[in-house]
Amino acid sequence: MNSTAVITLSETGAKKAIILVKALGTADLYIHKLVPARYGGRRFSTVQALTHRIFHRYKNLVYILPTGVVVRSIDGLLKGKLVDPAVVVLDVGARYAISLLSGHEGGANTLALHVGNILAAEPVITTTTDAEKNLIVGIGCRRGAAAKDIVAAIRTALRKVKAAPDRVRLIATADIKHDEAGLIEAAEILGIGLRLVTSEEIRSTPKQFKHTPLAIRKVGLPAVAEPAALLAGRRTQLILNKTIIRQVTVAIARENCL
Repeated sequence: MNSTAVITLSETGAKKAIILVKALGTADLYIHKLVPARYGGRRFSTVQALTHRIFHRYKNLVYILPTGVVVRSIDGLLKGKLVDPAVVVLDVGARYAISLLSGHEGGANTLALHVGNILAAEPVITTTTDAEKNLIVGIGCRRGAAAKDIVAAIRTALRKVKAAPDRVRLIATADIKHDEAGLIEAAEILGIGLRLVTSEEIRSTPKQFKHTPLAIRKVGLPAVAEPAALLAGRRTQLILNKTIIRQVTVAIARENCL
């Protein structure tokens, strides 16, 4: 049995669930019995009965259905934050990926970010320690950039604004960098989540940032670091404009500025 289960009630949710399962690589798919058989998956009759059956058999549970249904379904099953699975709820429109249960200890915060990156959904994380962090570091880098150079660039940029790494909520970049190994490794080294901002968002945003001819030429985007930093958060304002450090472009935005 895989460590993750993806559960949905509807045909619209099933379409999102299939994309998610494929991207995760190893996950079990549960689809309500009334959804057309062509979507496959393991079939169930009610969310509550299914949840009671599988709740402690998986490390991660991703529900693509209303939050209220999930809350009622897990009622009475909780044992403690060190043993309960990570629970993430995604609306069928894939607009929000909500970290509902076991945010830090169970990994739901990280899972919500990962699910959000796959389906271009906004991760919703409400744990206090994350809410206290208000900086987002936008990164642009050449293909194949080394993790050590990215880490060094981020640390140097943070020193420029007199901020410690523990104030950073997210590292952000464009979705075209989804497979950039050095960037992924750098985020892991720093212990900070990596948020992917869609190219469509970058191209269409009304937010003001400096356009970069190199980015337009190389990746077809007006810029990467500045718009990624601005768009990965809420009510953001740049406190460090794009700065090139060791061939890595860094920009830093602060949230809750407006």
